[in-house]
Amino acid sequence: MTADVGGPGGGGPDAGGPDVGGADAGGADVGGADVEATDSAELPVAGVAGAELGGTGPTARLTELGLTLPSVVPPVAAYVPAVRTGNYVYTSGQLPMIAGQLAQTGKVGAEVTPEEAKNLARVCGLNALAAAASVAGGLDAVRRVVKVVGFVASSPGFTGQPQVVNGASELFGEVFGEAGVHARSAVGVAVLPLDAPVEIEIVVEVA
Repeated sequence: MTADVGGPGGGGPDAGGPDVGGADAGGADVGGADVEATDSAELPVAGVAGAELGGTGPTARLTELGLTLPSVVPPVAAYVPAVRTGNYVYTSGQLPMIAGQLAQTGKVGAEVTPEEAKNLARVCGLNALAAAASVAGGLDAVRRVVKVVGFVASSPGFTGQPQVVNGASELFGEVFGEAGVHARSAVGVAVLPLDAPVEIEIVVEVA
């Protein structure tokens, strides 16, 4: 298991497998995501986390990026997509699902290239924002991204997990500016549900 040295340690998958209360192997329709995980040309160019947004709200900024907040994945097991407690929302792990389909399968460093995996992490991040917004009262109620945990299904010897999880981190920077800068863990695992290459969960502060 490889942890991201750029951020503090976070909750990883348990010894029995990578299920972190996140996407269940049954999978479900996330609807409406206007991105293609395997084609970087169709994704907005990743920006620098903390870029100045000029006061634009997250929902408007998402539209400017050419993205649509997808529908939330319905729970298919004993979990919910997100939980709010006080001023914080914790999401379950999100897979790179687009319109109910897993965008790509395989291990990063083998069947999946690092660049493809980074794009898939971006899709996971968008799905995580949808889950958070569903219990926060909308995306504009999110004040800041506090913590990101990324799991990367890795081939033996692959050590580029931090660069893969940057796909989600950079999305949060583009959407929230300085409020998108967060603590983070990036963890290499042997396998993820549905043979997904990446899974992302987040903690956000809300109004």
